[in-house]
Amino acid sequence: MGNASRLGRSVAGCGQFTRSNARLLRYQCGVRFISEEGSMGVRVGINTWSRHVTGLFPYLDQVIHPFDSLWLPDHVQYNGHNVAEGWTMAAWALARYPDKLVGHAVLCNSFRNPGHLAKMAATAQAFSGGRVVIGIGAGWNEEEYLGYGWPFPRARVRIEQLAEAIQIMRLMWTDTPVNFAGKHYQLENAYCEPKPEIVPPVMVGGGGERYLLRVVAEHADWWNWVYSDVETYAHKQSVLKEHCRAVGREYDEILQMMHVSVLIAENESELRRLREDPDVRPSSEGTIEGTPAQVTDALLRIVEQGAQRITVNIADAPRVEGSYLFAATVLPHLSG
Repeated sequence: MGNASRLGRSVAGCGQFTRSNARLLRYQCGVRFISEEGSMGVRVGINTWSRHVTGLFPYLDQVIHPFDSLWLPDHVQYNGHNVAEGWTMAAWALARYPDKLVGHAVLCNSFRNPGHLAKMAATAQAFSGGRVVIGIGAGWNEEEYLGYGWPFPRARVRIEQLAEAIQIMRLMWTDTPVNFAGKHYQLENAYCEPKPEIVPPVMVGGGGERYLLRVVAEHADWWNWVYSDVETYAHKQSVLKEHCRAVGREYDEILQMMHVSVLIAENESELRRLREDPDVRPSSEGTIEGTPAQVTDALLRIVEQGAQRITVNIADAPRVEGSYLFAATVLPHLSG
């Protein structure tokens, strides 16, 4: 099982893939990677709450146009609420919105065998023309594990599994056949054909400082974190920089995407009304609340701190008013 220990991605006939030679391999070997190069301003996507099952796509049909991407949740149950399955939603969204990137923020690694997940992603890339981003995390919601009969190991084990899963997916997309003998996963003569012409970027979600951000430094193309405040974001960045230094990775190679909840209204009286509305998602730590000018200022501080992408979860969805207001008044200041 000779390719089990490779840290890079091996491209058949072209040698081992590493991030430093990605551009060369792209041209010499026909391997393509989603690129953010040449973008103007920060790119902004829209995030959804999975309990909006029946109202999700009617809502998105009305509001998604000005956003460049759609980010979906991945839950199978959540305190008895209605919940839509993550990959089923993604397949539907890729077909329904042919000009948008689609990803999850984020997939639970424990829900799927990583070899099978790699095959699912490769198929979605082929059918969508290369618009899939694999957002993935170690999993956290014990209720789902217990309810569906999945083992729920301690956090460090789940993070070890995540690291192996990312290595497996990259091998499945670029090498053939794949043999992998890890601590948690094993593959023997596994094929993923056809391979994706555009290799999906892997976005790791989370902010655990000792282990999770180490996985980001070692394996992630993108990093996703749920916003709380700029000071905490800056601290997480400093921790990630240290991990990158320790593993010999360039910190700036990792694209940073911030997940932000937004409650927006034209004036303070409307904000107060929305806060008391039972159909509006309750604010939590990190929710940005305010008028268009206040929301814009808060998001620009996040961009100045280093976020290259922002994905927003509008609190009054699936109503359209907040999303329309955000798109008309805030988005132009972010997208350049």
